[in-house]
Amino acid sequence: MTDSIRFLMCAPDHYDVDYVINPWMEGNIHKSSRDRAVEQWYKLHYILKDHAIVDLVTPQQGWPDMVFTANAGLVLGKNVVLSRFLHKERQGEEPYFKEWFEAQGYTVYELPKDLPFEGAGDALLDREGRWLWAGYGFRSELDSHPYLAQWLDIEVVSLRLADERFYHLDTCFCPLSGGYLLYYPAAFDAYSNRLIEMRVVPEKRIAIEEADAVNFACNAVNIDQVVVMNKTSDSLKARLGEAGFTVFETPLTEFLKAGGAAKCLTLRVTEPVRSEVHGNVSVESRIVRMEGHLLDSGLISRALDLIIGNGGSFQVLNFNLGEQRQSTSSAEVKVSAPSHDLMEEIMSQLIDLGAVVPPQEVCDTNLELVIQDSVAPDDFYVTTIYPTEVRIECEWVKVQNQRMDGAIAVTHTDDGPVARCKLLRDLQVGEYVVVGVEGIRTIRKTESREQRNNTQEFTFMGAGVSSERRVELVVEQIAWELRRLRDRNGKVVVTAGPVVIHTGGSQHLGRLIREGYVQSLLGGNAIAVHDMEQSMMGTSLGVDMKRGVPVRGGHRHHLKVINTIRRCGNIAAAVEEGILTKGIMYECVRHNIPFVLAGSIRDDGPLPDTEMDLVKAQTAYAKQLEGADMILMLSSMLHSIGVGNMTPAGVKMVCVDINPSVVTKLSDRGSVESIGVVTDVGLFLSLLVQQLDKLTSPYQQAV
Repeated sequence: MTDSIRFLMCAPDHYDVDYVINPWMEGNIHKSSRDRAVEQWYKLHYILKDHAIVDLVTPQQGWPDMVFTANAGLVLGKNVVLSRFLHKERQGEEPYFKEWFEAQGYTVYELPKDLPFEGAGDALLDREGRWLWAGYGFRSELDSHPYLAQWLDIEVVSLRLADERFYHLDTCFCPLSGGYLLYYPAAFDAYSNRLIEMRVVPEKRIAIEEADAVNFACNAVNIDQVVVMNKTSDSLKARLGEAGFTVFETPLTEFLKAGGAAKCLTLRVTEPVRSEVHGNVSVESRIVRMEGHLLDSGLISRALDLIIGNGGSFQVLNFNLGEQRQSTSSAEVKVSAPSHDLMEEIMSQLIDLGAVVPPQEVCDTNLELVIQDSVAPDDFYVTTIYPTEVRIECEWVKVQNQRMDGAIAVTHTDDGPVARCKLLRDLQVGEYVVVGVEGIRTIRKTESREQRNNTQEFTFMGAGVSSERRVELVVEQIAWELRRLRDRNGKVVVTAGPVVIHTGGSQHLGRLIREGYVQSLLGGNAIAVHDMEQSMMGTSLGVDMKRGVPVRGGHRHHLKVINTIRRCGNIAAAVEEGILTKGIMYECVRHNIPFVLAGSIRDDGPLPDTEMDLVKAQTAYAKQLEGADMILMLSSMLHSIGVGNMTPAGVKMVCVDINPSVVTKLSDRGSVESIGVVTDVGLFLSLLVQQLDKLTSPYQQAV
């Protein structure tokens, strides 16, 4: 027996499964045998008494889980942090454990009542005393970790639990003597697993399989080279033996029904203090503010889910609910993350949702100088589609030229600071770029409940993907919007792929251009080539468009068309010479509709009009998108995604494609004014012109 090691246990006089507060309790209410539980507990007690001193706390009627003394608190030296139980079913244990610790001469620290922390169930000392492993995610909050670091003067390493079966750290994680670690990696998120791998060398990491994990092999008691556990496989026992450990198995099946085993039934109360180790914790906390229709739009739920999903924790400090249906709500949320990098990631995503750090806390955003052309400083803020403002000299400055995936460059002029969204390649030495996430906010359009639930016939649809069954309804709404924009001299940009031609949509798109519904066309070399192949030779990809059969030698038609256009000089010249007399490109030339053809490595020819310099093509696309009110994306995945990234929020977008993944990709931009239509693009265009005919008589434009 080791006199210097002591454990606290509580006899199972009142133990039973009386309620459900973890997955193991499901289906086990009052199914634990009292006699068998007592027998198993005493066997564990006897084993431990052979290797250490065991103290007892008096069990109390009405608190059946008091037998799991690991959750009484966390002890280091003569200091103890008392548990704050998450569930009311265990909160009544706290005063009894506090009384015992105080009677033994410990200094007892108590966390705020609304900050859950469940003792040595969620906080395990490295057996070398170098740091404290602290779990969070189910029973203990991340915000408790700074208190642990301060009160116990030790470095805290925060690990996020990701499997609800392993709701406490000690159910899946057991530090062993000599720097070894017995653990179940699948119980943790990827970031926590990286932390573990950084702290424990590979030869000392004993990762177990699920079969051992569900038998609570990690819920073990370690005393020097002895490991006491419920049950282990032969292979795990052999691995522990190779590491120099002797394994004692003692059945604890009755306690597994409540979600605990050997470690849960014990609390080590003699934990030595290393004088050279001092408090440190990497947890960061920030306060953000959100405004809008937070509840009925689901915005607050999305924000909180985002925080948790990225390994963070939150506390809602204030929530002011709008009193009337038109009123907006506001909330202040304390966000915590286990590291600076994760905090930056969480904050970036919260900013995308419209969250902002209260202005009184940030007077200026962080700026760093560009010291190399086309290269941003590390940690630069990556822009989104949403209108953005940055904090400069305690004022909000609107970012110009908003687009996705850029940097924010700040220059100072006589009229004050100017912030612009710029692509990395356009950054110049001497400019300042926004870094980090402090002092940034995005402006989200606040929708009233009426706007979200509006069922008027011609209201432009909110974000989402429409199935085949809703195509006609969607087309009706799009047609109404196109008519409205044309009547108001709005700007509609079409980005289209060659599928428009292959599916018979050329004549319909041409008509939209001819009748004034389209103000700009974007695409690749292929749509122009195949459109003109159909117009000049009656085929598309060598297939007769009327009969649907391949034409002998038709596979050469597109090259003949390219050659003809190259001989003329360009598409406009071919129209002027009377060689090209119909089709999409013809209508663009005749009605002075600008078009941009962006080249790729796949292009044949290419056409003289095709811009093969990618950077120049992107710039030309962006120029045509300026001032757009609506964009129709017609079966062109790469061009549509590119256009989507260039387009700020507030522009109505319709993505039509037979491939659902393309439509979903565009809808995932997050714009509330974007919809996706999964259907054949030729059918869509046919329905669209039919619906326009119903709205108005054909628009006659002089030709």
